[in-house]
Amino acid sequence: MIRDSIKAAQVQAMKSGDKQRLAALRLILAKIKDRDIELRTGKSPGDDDAMVVEVLQKMAKQRRESIAMFEGGGRQELADVESAELAVIEQFLPQQLSDHETAAAIAAIKAEIGAASIKDMGRVMAELKTRHGPQLDMSKASALVKASFG
Repeated sequence: MIRDSIKAAQVQAMKSGDKQRLAALRLILAKIKDRDIELRTGKSPGDDDAMVVEVLQKMAKQRRESIAMFEGGGRQELADVESAELAVIEQFLPQQLSDHETAAAIAAIKAEIGAASIKDMGRVMAELKTRHGPQLDMSKASALVKASFG
């Protein structure tokens, strides 16, 4: 399980004295715990790894946006901190599909469900998320789906 890998990495970072990595791992575990608490009040999660991947993807997206903003504002030292956190987060994410692989998956789904126009984009996105959710950045996938109808 991904959660166990993160906890093991936290212990390793404590032992090695890598404070920056340890801080990033603690942040990840805190976000996962927050999500656990949110889910307690609702329905129980079906797959723990899927929930952890969802949290990690959200964190990675936030880091990428922050890096772009910090670099645009001339704050490279803050962008470097975010980049270091992003590197730790990405270690625990499943291998992401390339743009070419994503385009191939989109084409296959479009052919399978008979999607012909932009009106079918929602169905294509839903099927794409079901089949390849953890391996995709859905915002990138959305742009590729839209372009495939263009």
